[in-house]
Amino acid sequence: PVPTISWRKVNGHNPSKARLRKSQAVLEIPNVQLEDSGMYECKAENSRGRNVFRGQLQVYTYPHWVEKLNDTQLDSGEQLRWECKATGKPRPTYRWLKNGVPFWPQSRIEMINGVLMIHSVNVSDAGMYQCLAENKYGTIYASAELKILASAPTFPLNQKRKTIIVTKGQEVVIECKPEASPKPTITWKKGDKVIRENKR
Repeated sequence: PVPTISWRKVNGHNPSKARLRKSQAVLEIPNVQLEDSGMYECKAENSRGRNVFRGQLQVYTYPHWVEKLNDTQLDSGEQLRWECKATGKPRPTYRWLKNGVPFWPQSRIEMINGVLMIHSVNVSDAGMYQCLAENKYGTIYASAELKILASAPTFPLNQKRKTIIVTKGQEVVIECKPEASPKPTITWKKGDKVIRENKR
């Protein structure tokens, strides 16, 4: 006798969009997605008995960004940490370019699973960076610019040649706020003599 055919997804539910054709002998899944992957079972039975066939559906996808890079501005001496993250099947691998040229780990530079870290950045690290996420189905790119701020200390005009008049016995505050990158070290002198902290 003609068998009765039924389909089921092992360890899950049949996709709601799935269709059965040709007296349920054919299972169609339109617009396949990652969550549709899994083991499917076809069962055929009639009055003489039954038989079961199982098949594995594996779904592969090209990479898709979950997290991209952002343009970044750092003081020299600071640490850069960029992460680019993509999904895909097979799982994407990552490569980095700097100004269009392949970029590799070095003494200050680490690259682990899509994370780029540059310790103690300097002016030579400035430039355009690209992260590539790729699997055998495709490659996607994310780009960002790294700007490094580096300048010798300068004083705003309102701090230069400033005369402060104060009555004897009062407290006086003299501010030293240079503009510099990285943050400068500051020392004070009175004439040629270095001032050191004391009770006053």
